[in-house]
Amino acid sequence: MVKTIDLRIPYQKISDQDFINQAICRELNIRIDGLTDVRLVKRSLDARKSKIVYQLRYEVFIGASAPKSGPYFEPQDVKDSAPVHIIGAGPAGLFAALAAIEVGLKPIIYERGKNVRDRRRDLAILNKEMLVNPESNYCFGEGGAGTYSDGKLYTRSKKRGDVKKVLEWLVHFGADEAILIDAHPHIGTNRLPKIIESIREAIIASGGEVHFNAKLTDLKVSDKAVTGIEINSAQFVSVSRLILATGHSARDIFDILAKNQIRQEAKSFALGVRVEHSQHFIDEIQYHGLHSDDDLPPASYSLVSQVNGTGVFSFCMCPGGIIAPCATEQSEVVTNGWSPSKRNNPYANSGIVVQILPEQLPNYTSDNPFVCLDFQKEVEERCWKAAGSTQKVPAQRLTDFMANRKSDTLPKTSYVPGIVSVNLKTVLPAFVYKKLHQAFLDFDKKMPGFISESAILHAPESRTSSPVRIPRDGESLEHVDIKGLYPCAEGAGYAGGIVSAAVDGMRCVAAIHKLP
Repeated sequence: MVKTIDLRIPYQKISDQDFINQAICRELNIRIDGLTDVRLVKRSLDARKSKIVYQLRYEVFIGASAPKSGPYFEPQDVKDSAPVHIIGAGPAGLFAALAAIEVGLKPIIYERGKNVRDRRRDLAILNKEMLVNPESNYCFGEGGAGTYSDGKLYTRSKKRGDVKKVLEWLVHFGADEAILIDAHPHIGTNRLPKIIESIREAIIASGGEVHFNAKLTDLKVSDKAVTGIEINSAQFVSVSRLILATGHSARDIFDILAKNQIRQEAKSFALGVRVEHSQHFIDEIQYHGLHSDDDLPPASYSLVSQVNGTGVFSFCMCPGGIIAPCATEQSEVVTNGWSPSKRNNPYANSGIVVQILPEQLPNYTSDNPFVCLDFQKEVEERCWKAAGSTQKVPAQRLTDFMANRKSDTLPKTSYVPGIVSVNLKTVLPAFVYKKLHQAFLDFDKKMPGFISESAILHAPESRTSSPVRIPRDGESLEHVDIKGLYPCAEGAGYAGGIVSAAVDGMRCVAAIHKLP
């Protein structure tokens, strides 16, 4: 017999299985010796009140053992199967490749950057010498931006595809099984590279191909159908089914599409700053004076405010995290955040961003697909110049931001290249500055103390999502005008995060597999 039971237990008891088993038996009115096995299927922390509890859901086995799980991914030999070509080895591209193998198609991936091991050297140079490799950085390379974006796996896009399968495949390739049960699953940037390597090895072992340092430089379109791709301005490859999974920062892809007169659209995105507090401080606010320990994880937060009809919200909150330099060109600065698996860094950071609509911008016209992209570029370049034309970023104490004054001093933050004191009002667009100012007042009411002298703003947080959408048909997922071209995930404007991007990659393969 199997029964499902929900429990609320004090957070201090989360590691006490005897206590939990006794609570289960009391709830089911059975003897402890009648309990054969239990399996935790859902776990979340409720810290809304001073009495902090874990909410748990268990499957309880009485007179029977819990069935074994996995294996979750079943490889097969696709070496001689029909190919599907994939541009980009981020979450969308890699999971599209796994899905292709599952249905008997041969995935052939072209990735402009390096494999995840070699990519690390370029990141070290970026952090220490402030030199940006435009093909190998925090956004480009094996695993895409997802490799160095914390490994948060929470998504609201559960109706768009099989989120459970994404998580199971990640476990199959090395992620902790805890991601299958946690309400807000997380892997950690330090663990993602090995998982990504394992996925690549499985793709190749199944007969697929993965090519690094292989940049898409042109498309061949004939009779409104994609027929070929150009790699590194030299190699031509005939294709009939092309998944474009290039990520939100591959701006040159938009130029290639424009050159080939392939329709694109301006898309809303969000832009603002990345704020850093001490993790101890966030713990104190969120845990009512308590602090994270072995049973209380480093605290996070999620904030949203409506300022004159415009959404201002926290984005990619990283407990125990680090702010990283995520520029893809030398003449820009960009910030993002990540956390290790233990989230044990002394800092907590989050993007605080303002929703930007195309029609809000001064150069908006309905026929200009790049109005938001140009706006994004302008802010990133302005911040780069303000910080001395290096990969240091403009920064300001949050109290000084609220008072409209340049900070006289700044503490060291987790942003390794360094920070420069700048009044952010001079680099942020006026309407963005004003809405951030009001939102911080709102956030301080929800989290008293959020506005503090020790909170440091870093600018800009600008790569929240693609500012361009590549339109596709809602059923076939092909481009609305070009047969065989499948705009996919974040770079095309259809996802936001590791899981939703992976789901979209899988959906594109499912659409291809349905073709006669």
